[in-house]
Amino acid sequence: MPPESPQSKVLCSGILVADIFVPPMAALPKAGELRATDDFLLDTGGCAANVATGLARLGVGCAANGRVGSDVFGEFIVADLNAKGVNTSGILKSASLGTSKTVILPVIGEDRRFIHTFGANAEFTSADIALDTIPRGGLLYLGGFLIMPSLDSESVAERFRLARTRGITTILDVVVPVGSGEASMQQLEEILPYTDYFLPNDEEAHTLTGEADPLEQATRFLDAGCGTALITQGKAGTLLLSESQHYEAGVFPIDFVDGSGSGDAFAAGFITGLTEQWDMTRTLLFASAIGASACTKLGCTTGVFTRSQADWFLKHNQLEVKRLR
Repeated sequence: MPPESPQSKVLCSGILVADIFVPPMAALPKAGELRATDDFLLDTGGCAANVATGLARLGVGCAANGRVGSDVFGEFIVADLNAKGVNTSGILKSASLGTSKTVILPVIGEDRRFIHTFGANAEFTSADIALDTIPRGGLLYLGGFLIMPSLDSESVAERFRLARTRGITTILDVVVPVGSGEASMQQLEEILPYTDYFLPNDEEAHTLTGEADPLEQATRFLDAGCGTALITQGKAGTLLLSESQHYEAGVFPIDFVDGSGSGDAFAAGFITGLTEQWDMTRTLLFASAIGASACTKLGCTTGVFTRSQADWFLKHNQLEVKRLR
């Protein structure tokens, strides 16, 4: 990364995608059938883009860092993130692969269906993680580890170790396909000792640890060396565990439209709390509100609260956060 690249409080590295959302349908079309819908939604997606967008909406200075293709979808991602207030100087272009794209097909009453091409994300390496753009005291978020083939455990661990020596807080998020036989704790053993916060969901944690209980999952991650483990559990809420703290939070009731991006929105809310140095109860409340807001509109980030919207929502809605230790 060129030394003149501007610094941001938070660097969001990892997966960048151009998402094409089809509005919720009563049913998928049959073979040969044309089914008319409302207009499609074209939006930026992927862990890095979603978290960066959420942070920008919340007023946190941030940058997106990943790879796109030298094509119209890559141009769209850069332009769209810029328009949302995200620094895109860390987005690199592939000379050989197209931009990653996903078509999302929601059917009312059923889980979403996805059609995906991985594209330029396959070329993103640890060397691409632009540490020089993060000031001392800043935060590095890496999203999509375990599904990005050029990110190996040893090099990511070294990048996280270097970040820690520079006073940068490290946050690791993973993507583990349900039922994947390839993901394992062994792939995390080198990285977790340099990870301040690890943010898998409960299904990913189950695949990695073999444990069904979120508390047992989090304990395994702490035993492997991470500072704090947060297990998001959908409707069951969130569990946070560190050597000195154990919290459990519920979920806010909302009018659910689409769950895409809710975990990334939660991460953006949680990172906001870290940048503001809030206590953990306030941070989990805020993160839970931001995660819930992502579910209120079609798309990964279209429903994510601004800071003023989040403050109003928290003033008028209650959520139990239990501190058990």
